[in-house]
Amino acid sequence: MAGGPYVAPAPPTALVDRLREAIPGSVLEVTEFRNELTVRLPKERIVEACRVLRDDPASDCDMLTDLTALHYPDRDEAYEVVYQLYSLQKNHSLRLKVRVRENEPVDSVTAVWPGANWLEREAFDLVGVRFRGHPDLRRIIMPEDYTDHPLRKDFDVEGGPASIDVEGRPASPGFRDMDHC
Repeated sequence: MAGGPYVAPAPPTALVDRLREAIPGSVLEVTEFRNELTVRLPKERIVEACRVLRDDPASDCDMLTDLTALHYPDRDEAYEVVYQLYSLQKNHSLRLKVRVRENEPVDSVTAVWPGANWLEREAFDLVGVRFRGHPDLRRIIMPEDYTDHPLRKDFDVEGGPASIDVEGRPASPGFRDMDHC
């Protein structure tokens, strides 16, 4: 047998069927790429979908391996929250996505997976997505008084927010300052 992790020869399409049965009208879009499935759901159904996928013996997605957020400033729904689920027993994974508008919260999945706590805080801190019902939604990386979100596409990578006034030389020079090196 070849080294490396086992990769199922076909994606777990039964999980999508199970979601359609359990929550009619919840599956907005399904995409497959390299035997990985991504299901886009309405943001109002994310907690319900996560519970179904965790509690249903056929899906048994007992682990949230990652949660992140992405910023697409040219879209009407400018933010996408991505949930990567995995089943230890069945060795299958499924990616869920929800889209949200600026200043529109998405429900927290910390009641389903307590480990989502820090992942949701990171998405809030770096991208600015708010999670309704989160037990402790505050910054986790940036200072509490920091006003911007550094992983947004409109973030000024050379200067950061203009509201910060620091005396002296910056610890890391901007790209414009590097031509004298």
